Amino acid sequence: MNKLPQITLAFWIMKICATTLGETAGDLLSMTLDVGYAMSSLLLISAFVVTLLTQLSSKRYHPALYWLVILSTSTAGTTISDFMDRTLGLGYAVGSAILIAILLTIFSVWFLSEKSLSVSRITTRKAELFYWFAILFSNTLGTALGDFLADDSGLGFMGGALLVGSGIAMVAALHYTTRLSSVALFWIAFVLTRPFGATLGDLLTKPYAKGGLDFGTVGSSAVLLSVLVVLVALASMYNSQRSPAVERLRDRG
Repeated sequence: MNKLPQITLAFWIMKICATTLGETAGDLLSMTLDVGYAMSSLLLISAFVVTLLTQLSSKRYHPALYWLVILSTSTAGTTISDFMDRTLGLGYAVGSAILIAILLTIFSVWFLSEKSLSVSRITTRKAELFYWFAILFSNTLGTALGDFLADDSGLGFMGGALLVGSGIAMVAALHYTTRLSSVALFWIAFVLTRPFGATLGDLLTKPYAKGGLDFGTVGSSAVLLSVLVVLVALASMYNSQRSPAVERLRDRG
């Protein structure tokens, strides 16, 4: 049984909220609390493994669990990217190139194994693992790309967010106006939502002197977490109402 949510407007809103929260929460742990990039990465990768194992062991779609795994990939991706780019000194461009190569490798092996990258056809454990590792590395890549746009390109946090937001809007327009592969457009949009969240998160948290709004990592994370909790609660209510109807249709079939 497919344990993933339907791809709707609500899905994309929650994805952007989760990735933005991943940026602010990751920075809260590594910088505000001064845990450091390496230790933060270890802690958050551990959290990702725990939530992923729980998701894999479930028999059906649970909105709260699904979005908890998404959030864990987003926070882990933030600190992994920062560790690569800053602690190891690779820089945003080199770090992004490495992560692009890893992500393309995951997609290639996934396609050769399952003959499809469609998220509507994930019904095996192997495909589910490919899906989650693609998400982990797409979120890590998105952090590096977002930091590159905000810092190295000279666009700043606002400029970076506007550029990536325009890219997401263009992908949405292509989806509705062309016959381009919906699977390819989905993954392009999925990757782009992460740098959008990264630049938006930095815009919210960084001080005025650096071009941010100076809301801080604590305040921004608290607000984003509250919004995400409300959205997940609404998704859970919808899913609980929908499940009996789906079961009745299945029984009739």
